[in-house]
Amino acid sequence: MDATLKKQLEIAATKVRMGIIEGVYNAKSGHPGGSLSVADTLTYLYNAVMNVDPTNPEMADRDRLVLSKGHTAPALYSVLANRGFFPVEELKTLRHIDSRLQGHPVRNKIPGVDMSTGSLGQGISAACGMALSGKLSNETYKVYAILGDGEIEEGQVWEAAMFAAHYGLDNLVAVVDNNNLQIDGKISEVMSPYPIDEKFAAFGWHVITINGHDFDAIEKAFQEAERVANQPTVIIQKTVKGKGVSFMEDQVSWHGTAPNEEQYNKAMAELQAKLDELTK
Repeated sequence: MDATLKKQLEIAATKVRMGIIEGVYNAKSGHPGGSLSVADTLTYLYNAVMNVDPTNPEMADRDRLVLSKGHTAPALYSVLANRGFFPVEELKTLRHIDSRLQGHPVRNKIPGVDMSTGSLGQGISAACGMALSGKLSNETYKVYAILGDGEIEEGQVWEAAMFAAHYGLDNLVAVVDNNNLQIDGKISEVMSPYPIDEKFAAFGWHVITINGHDFDAIEKAFQEAERVANQPTVIIQKTVKGKGVSFMEDQVSWHGTAPNEEQYNKAMAELQAKLDELTK
């Protein structure tokens, strides 16, 4: 990856993480852990890959993104805000009454949101429908779906996987955010979906496994996915829940817990220090 682009992405991802913490803190509720773990991939997609226009969020040929793990909406909101779809200051209204930034994405309220999600397992099915529609209509757009590794314990995910392979949806790329933690503990202990790669391969998908915090690896994965024909691609990204905030990293307790004032100040100080280091 070009060094300048990589630095720009690292700066953008740090700002996205700051927005996540800002939103969850002001809401006094939400899901910081999985939002932080997926921040790098969402940053890369919206800043380096996807054909989107903040001034025209409904343009017909835009690429689509479905946040199937909809509870990590703070990450999507922060990326969209930092990309210019709505003011960054609005992140502070997360989950407030009358705010359009509710706990899960709402399609008809938030610029840049392509699907209302929240019930785990359903987002990938919607993404399959979008991709098939694009195929049937000879459209050029791509569809990206972000799933949690706990989410793929849902049976509907595997129905969608079968559907996508059957119809050869090479305009669909799924990302499994494999941070190995869900609300009740390690996914390997709650209801193990491992081996994730072999399961998707058995369903007919092209499988790529990467470090989800390495922008070079992320870029190579999406470039590889672009070259795949006649089958959907899944990128299994190994990540750290709570990535970027030291006391949240790999701690299941931060799946759905908001920081208090002291924790908020500590998290923001860490992220500001990272941003200062990147921009000096």
